[in-house]
Amino acid sequence: MDSFSSPSSGSSSSQFSTEDFMDQLKTQLAQAYAEEFLETVRGKCFEKCITKPGSSLSGSESSCISRCVERYIEATGIISRAMFNAPR
Repeated sequence: MDSFSSPSSGSSSSQFSTEDFMDQLKTQLAQAYAEEFLETVRGKCFEKCITKPGSSLSGSESSCISRCVERYIEATGIISRAMFNAPR
């Protein structure tokens, strides 16, 4: 049974209300966004910073990863603010 399914008892009290559905949808969208964000950061920063993959990060690789993630978070925030504050 997926998270949107209700038990098949047939009672209407087990149905999601519109508000419950929207809350569930918002939660799932936030989770999907977070997963996509982490995957993008991981891929881009790994490609940019890790020159010789091994069992540990060098100091320069670690610094590069930190800066890369910080820049990506900052850029995402700027873009999000611009999108949500733009006149429609």
